[in-house]
Amino acid sequence: MDFNFTEEQSMVRDTVASFLQDKYDFETRRKIVASDSGWRADYWKAFAEELGILGASFSEDLGGLGGGAIDNMIIMEEFGKALVIEPYLGTVVIGGGFMKHSGYAGAASVIEGIIGGSTTIAFAYAEPQSRYTWRDLKTTAKKDSSGYILNGHKAVVVGAPFASHLIVTARTGGAQRDTGGVSVFLVDKSLPGIVTRDYPTVDGGRASEVYFENVSIPADALIGGEGEGLPLVDKVIDEATAAVGAEAVGVLRKLHENTLDYAKQRKQFGTAIANFQVLQHRMVDMFINVEQAVSMTYMANIKIDEDAATRAKAISSMKVQIGRACKFVGQNAIQIHGGMGMTDELAIGHYFKRASIIEGLFGSVDHHLKRYESLSFDAAA
Repeated sequence: MDFNFTEEQSMVRDTVASFLQDKYDFETRRKIVASDSGWRADYWKAFAEELGILGASFSEDLGGLGGGAIDNMIIMEEFGKALVIEPYLGTVVIGGGFMKHSGYAGAASVIEGIIGGSTTIAFAYAEPQSRYTWRDLKTTAKKDSSGYILNGHKAVVVGAPFASHLIVTARTGGAQRDTGGVSVFLVDKSLPGIVTRDYPTVDGGRASEVYFENVSIPADALIGGEGEGLPLVDKVIDEATAAVGAEAVGVLRKLHENTLDYAKQRKQFGTAIANFQVLQHRMVDMFINVEQAVSMTYMANIKIDEDAATRAKAISSMKVQIGRACKFVGQNAIQIHGGMGMTDELAIGHYFKRASIIEGLFGSVDHHLKRYESLSFDAAA
């Protein structure tokens, strides 16, 4: 694919890469993961004020730098290389996406908070029974005189321990798995009745089980039309999947690069294992998988603003390749490293853990194969 970044996009990439190289090395990340907070609020402030990257994907009339999905892709790839913990995906990509696409009355104010670093967002959409069916909701929002009463349980809400706000999907009508009746709300996490159980995730992040117990939310918390939220959710999750694909590219590049470096240093029978032909073939196959993932990710991000069916097919195609590459490259990286690859002290195991999480995030390979098949049949009908 012939794809070139603009001068401004290249500057964003170089700025992020330089900051992370100086301040977010592997040992620093290990300390962040092991800390009580699980993230660096001062680094988040630096992303906002020093680097300005929290506004890179927002239009200039919203106070941003005038970018879009490609800017998110660039930043997420660099974050993948450094295994950044801070909640860019939930806040900028997902939270910002809901604000940009919904016509929400308070969008400008929320985006101002995102760009300035004061507003952090976690997306509470998954439920224990729902898997990849976003409309399968037991959480309800029932109207009352002042707004809505929210009840339910959201599972594995990534980044919730860091969040000032939650974006919550809930039923305002219809049966549990109906397409209609899904609504989206922006909820202040400090409201009475919200109970969280926080925990670390296997890849070094933090997540929460979030329980809503008769939480009173104002009418203006509703994002988009009541009961009409599913197309909006689908669009934002597709954008988030494209961004995660870019993060995966950064992770995959490091898995391959670190494995190649290790193979040049590790000796068996008096010679570096990189000289063994069978391992050379395997590392070439790893490289091919990485490059295919790069191409599919770039294509998906280019098509993110096209019609819903074209966008969805591009995203599912990308996610299938990303999932397969994460599995193949990750497993081979560990195998070539041997037992050292599973130690906490070596970075490769941490990249493998993140790759394993990404493999199933927003849909597994099987899920996206079925989705692509369904979209293709619909188009042919």
